[in-house]
Amino acid sequence: MREITMLKIGSYAKAITSALAAGTAALVTAMGDGVIVQGEWVTVALAVLGALGITYVVPNAAQSDPPAGAARGPYPMA
Repeated sequence: MREITMLKIGSYAKAITSALAAGTAALVTAMGDGVIVQGEWVTVALAVLGALGITYVVPNAAQSDPPAGAARGPYPMA
């Protein structure tokens, strides 16, 4: 039960973080001339909604197991 709850929280956090990043990037671009007009607010809103939807729907990639005998760190074990 706890793993299911953690997976849901991870999905929400991932989606919210990507929405904040997309919204901030769109807002910074819109503020390039010092004035934000209605069309630019629409662009910011669509960027946030698009990032929320796409990031929430796309699942995380499954982790693969390392090959047998592979080193776990950046340096081989002596």
